[in-house]
Order: sequence, then structure tokens, then C-alpha cells
Amino acid sequence: MPLFCVEYTYLSICLKYSLYLFQISPFSILSLLVYVCLYRGDNKRPCLEFSQLKLKDSFRDLFIPRIEVILMLYTRNNLNCAEPVVEPNNSLNVNFNTQKKTVWLIHGYRPMGSTPSWLQKFLRILLNKEDMNVVVVDWNRGATTFIYSRAVKNTRIVAGSLSGHIQNLLKHGASLDNFHFIGVSLGAHISGLIGKIFHGQLGRITGLDPAGPEFSGKPSESRLDYTDAKFVDVIHSDTNGLGIQEPLGHIDFYPNGGNKQPGCPKSIFSGIEFIKCDHQRAVHLFLASLETNCSFITFPCHSYKDYKTSLCADCDSFKEKSCPRLGYQADLWKGILKERMERRHFRTTAFLDTSGTYPFCSLSLSIMSSVPEWRMTLQPQFSRKNKPFYKLQEVKILAEFFSDVVNISSIGLTYFQSSNLQCSTCEYRIHSLMLKSLTYPERPPLCRYNFVVKEKEEVFLNPGTCMPKKI
Repeated sequence: MPLFCVEYTYLSICLKYSLYLFQISPFSILSLLVYVCLYRGDNKRPCLEFSQLKLKDSFRDLFIPRIEVILMLYTRNNLNCAEPVVEPNNSLNVNFNTQKKTVWLIHGYRPMGSTPSWLQKFLRILLNKEDMNVVVVDWNRGATTFIYSRAVKNTRIVAGSLSGHIQNLLKHGASLDNFHFIGVSLGAHISGLIGKIFHGQLGRITGLDPAGPEFSGKPSESRLDYTDAKFVDVIHSDTNGLGIQEPLGHIDFYPNGGNKQPGCPKSIFSGIEFIKCDHQRAVHLFLASLETNCSFITFPCHSYKDYKTSLCADCDSFKEKSCPRLGYQADLWKGILKERMERRHFRTTAFLDTSGTYPFCSLSLSIMSSVPEWRMTLQPQFSRKNKPFYKLQEVKILAEFFSDVVNISSIGLTYFQSSNLQCSTCEYRIHSLMLKSLTYPERPPLCRYNFVVKEKEEVFLNPGTCMPKKI
């Protein structure tokens, strides 16, 4: 009996047949096989695509406003092909696991209609970091408009639409506690509005430079607030431009003071990058915290000025965890941050400095010196005796580096008078000097004891193992 085989992209079929037994021609069998192959191929589900809009759509919105919300599901099983979260028959997508974390990515205002430049990288890094569900909220039709106030109004419509989808997911067994909303610009406030609908029971909201125009100075009911989720962390990177200055979360991070990010263009002649670079830096810092080994340790402080003058270099109140870190791991501090909020009734604002190029790493080192004796030798005209003055103080200095400092062989110190007075015999007797990594608190500190520094004379020290403190 002859063998007749045909191979296609989606189907390989081998049939044995007898021309005389079945009285079927080879052409008929070939037609049948082609039909079967085409039938299988046509049933392969097409991937969902982010709405491809352009500048003309912003013009069209001036006269025919539209809004549409599309949910695009990505998991490790369909990393390169978005699928609907819920099927047309209202069943849950087989790739959506209700027992795993679900991250919701919500973009902001898009007057040009283009796909967010950071979207694909965000998806890849998230799913590489953790096996989870990622839902991209595509509300490009509603965000693509020349009328910013219209996009702001649309945020409430988007939040209402999303709440319906979330209710449906809850019926399928999903949990609000497993939901982490990451909102960029207007997306941060959409996340907050959803949190209000569900009475603050969302697991976490991360606001990446929440939009400032039309939200600054407004009551908490109309914008993102720490009451919108069990933990709310916010990164402010453009507070004097497109972002918002006010603290909104359980912790608010202000990299480089919250504006004028290093590495961003300083001239308007740089074009669109001048407008959006600072605003989008919050996104890229968050991505760096996921993708790299950078530990963006931050320092709770009342102001950036106080931080820059080393008034907030103490991480002891956070115990073994050291100071909070900006980015994906910020929720490791949610317990103590919520306790500070409830006990002291104030939000935690934290500062750090970064480099100007990706991944923007910086490392922090605390230099603590104990100065039990300050001796300034005076030689007055009518006296032959030196007069010592004593003052007890402890000084902490925060030093930041853009590359890791592991093996410290020596440290150089130079003492300068803060006033214009010149004193050739002034000296500091340092009782102890401790170098401690705040970025890597598990590293043992280094110390040096009992040495003298004189004005304008550099002294080099070789730090060693610290002696245990006397109780």
C-alpha cells in the first residue's frame, strides 16, 4: 500500500491509502490535507498589540474624543505574545495564575500616541525577576490627545473600567493583596483612584513620578495617596516640571532632590528629551533596581539640603536592614514605614544621589568620628600659658561613590577652619573613626583610634578591625 505524506507549518500528516480500495484520487487527498492545515493555522490566536496611534489621532480627538481600555496579559508562558486576561466566554485565561503576584502596568499621558519606549524592557525585566502575571493597561485611546485636561478627566473613566475587570478577577479567585499597581505619571493617579474604589485593600501601589499639573495641591480624594493601598511607594524625579512635589505615599523617594536629574539635557534645544528626561528617570531608576545589583539606599530626611549636609546619615533606626532602598525591594521596609506613619503621623521622605548614566548606581559610606577633645592652643600677648578648650561631639559624614569601595587600604583626612581665622597651632584629637558601608550593611566596619589632625595638613590612616564597644 503506497504511503502519501504532506508537511505544513502547523501540521504534519502521513496517510496510507489505496487508490482502488477507497477510489479517491491523489489530488482529492492533497486538497483535504491543505484544508486541514489551513483550518488549524487560522485558529492560532493572534497576539494583542498595544494601540498604534499617531499624531493625527491627537488631532482627531479634538473633534471626536474616544476612550478604550484594553488589558494585555503577559506571563513566562507568553512573554512575547500578549493575550486577553479573560476569554470571550468570560473564562479566565489559562496562563493567568490567581495564586501568583499580578503586576499592573499603567502608562500616562501620550500626546503623540506612540507606544511607551520603556514598555517591552519593563515586561522582560519583571518576568525575568519573578514568575508572575503582568497586565499592561492600554488606555492609549484616552491618553492620546492635545487636551491634557481631557486626559486627566479620562483617568476616572479608566479607573472605573478597571474596577469592573478587577471585580471579575476576584470572582475567579484572584486576591487584591497579590496586586501590585505600577503607575507612570497619570497612571500613578489612576492606580490611586482604583485603590480608593477598593478601600485601600490593594497590596501595593508604586507611583513613578506621579503627574503634577492639575494634581498639585489637590485633596487626597482626587489623586494618589498612601491610604489607597497597604503599601504605597513613590519616586519623584521631576518635581519642578511634569511631576508633583508633595509626598503621597508611605515613603517618597527624591533622587537628586527630585529634579534636575544628572545626565539629562539642560537646554531646550535638545528637543523632546529636555521635556521628558527628568520625568522618565523615575521609570529607569525602578528598572535599574530590578535589573542590576545597584542598591539604591536612601536616607530619610526633612529636606534635600539637610541630606546634603550629612544631617541624615544615620540608619540605626532601621536596624539590620539599614536605610530603605528605592525600587522594587522598597516593600521590605513597609512594616517599619507604616509603623512610623501611624506612630508619628508623618510621611517618610528619603533622598539619595545617583550617577547620570544607566544604571545610575551610587554607594554610600558613613564616616563617624568621636571627638572627645578639641584643643585650640592660644598664645595671647600677655600670657605665657596655653589655654585648652574641651568639647565632646560625634560627627557623621555621608560619602557617596559611583563605584564599589570594598578594600580600603588608607584614608586621607585634612582639617580646615570654617572661619577666616588662621591658626597654625589648631588641632583635632580624634578618639575614633569608623567607616561603615550603608549600601552593604553586612560588611564589617573599619576603625582607627587616637590620632591628631592639624589644620591644612593631610594625614593618611590605615583603618583596621573595630574594637567592641564597652557597655
